[in-house]
Amino acid sequence: MTSLHTTRVRRRHLGVATAAIGLFASLFVAGPAAAVPDPGVPKPADALSATEKAEAKAAIEAGEFPGVDEVVHSANMRHVANVPQHALTSLNSDIAFQGDYAFGGNFNGFTVYDVSDPAAPKIVSEVLCPGSQNDISVSGNLLFLSTDSSRSDNSCSSTSLPATEKAAWEGVKVFDITDKAEPKYVAAVETACGSHTHTLVPDGKNVYVYVSSYSPNKKYPDCQPPHDGISVIKVPRGAPAQAAVVDFPVLFPDGGNKGGPTISTTTGCHDITAFPKLKLAAGACMGDGILMDISDPAKPRVIDQVQDDKNFAFWHSATFSENGRKVVFTDELGGGVGATCNEKTGPTQGADGIYDITGTGDARKLVFRSYFKIDRHQAANENCVAHNGSLIPADGRDIMVQAWYQGGVSVWDFTDSAHPKEIGYFERGPISATEEVVAGSWSAYYYNGYIYSNDIRKGLDVLKVSDALTDSAESVHLGELNAQTQPDYR
Repeated sequence: MTSLHTTRVRRRHLGVATAAIGLFASLFVAGPAAAVPDPGVPKPADALSATEKAEAKAAIEAGEFPGVDEVVHSANMRHVANVPQHALTSLNSDIAFQGDYAFGGNFNGFTVYDVSDPAAPKIVSEVLCPGSQNDISVSGNLLFLSTDSSRSDNSCSSTSLPATEKAAWEGVKVFDITDKAEPKYVAAVETACGSHTHTLVPDGKNVYVYVSSYSPNKKYPDCQPPHDGISVIKVPRGAPAQAAVVDFPVLFPDGGNKGGPTISTTTGCHDITAFPKLKLAAGACMGDGILMDISDPAKPRVIDQVQDDKNFAFWHSATFSENGRKVVFTDELGGGVGATCNEKTGPTQGADGIYDITGTGDARKLVFRSYFKIDRHQAANENCVAHNGSLIPADGRDIMVQAWYQGGVSVWDFTDSAHPKEIGYFERGPISATEEVVAGSWSAYYYNGYIYSNDIRKGLDVLKVSDALTDSAESVHLGELNAQTQPDYR
């Protein structure tokens, strides 16, 4: 296995851890005109004091961390290409793939990239359609966007409204992407508490969309507690304008985790990953992790539920192993805006939790095995925590690539559930020497031989990992990938 290195020896390490649709013509942005950021853009949770800023700057200048924007990586990782942000200048978010195209979400819309040559990706089109987070998925000729901020209507020319506005719109938008150069907005479905993320479960002539949303609070008229389930949207492929909510299954009849000083109260799900081939789904639901049977995609039901009140603050996302016998859950400690990859936070908080799935049928259980967290400390002003990733379909191994915001992109092996280990990484130094700026890799996914990372500020990065443990994945080619709809790589 190739050894790891940076350009210089520089860091301390953590211990090893086990309504109306707007006119299509108005959506496109042809030039580099600035877009107005959505109010939903997250901001750092705790501002650094003047002393802390000075200490952070001194540590960076002393070489304890990479310099501002300096690229460092392991010997087995290569930076192939970067496409900077162009017209959509808000935060980049999730990514989906189809054929020779990548689709990058942005809080102001989405970008279609031609990645037929991964070394020279090209922007095909940019669609201006504000509404955080614009979590994105594709299926056939349809593209789906999540809107989780209060908008004046469901059009792409909507304006922001206060969260207390009863008439505000939030939900899922649907585009026809038959022509990648000119996507067409064809449908919108309003959902309870909006759509923070969503998951596709294709089923023949229909696509079912599991809508994850949370944060109900009495000041939000359209998001009153209890909010203990998910919206299920049915989208007919041949008539997407008929898309509609068909059910709201209650996932937490017991109310879920009641929360605590450092633990989130469960009031919905943040993200769900479906494994349609196995008729399973795993939900990361704030204070709970759940395993679901999706034999009937319109009516998912919970078969196991786990909590970790010692180390998990916010269950954020999930990834199955290739055989569906393990789940990696992520803990987004600090909401993605905090600096948690440091000695003070330690190796088990803001980490991944690895669970084996034991038993069969409705007797299946999630059994905790270990934690994984990158062991490279980040600067005091770098937001860093476990975030979105996917499998690298290496033969006989369980290997994942994962985004860690300003902690960069990590490739790690969890074949032994109790002893995970990192085998490669890529990252940039902090975006600022002193200020807290939300930045870094939001999503990092493996697709047809390359890793694609949607960097919040820096645009689309293309990476290549070359390692004895991952090289067998080169033979696996997909026609489509939504990381939250896990394919059967076998």
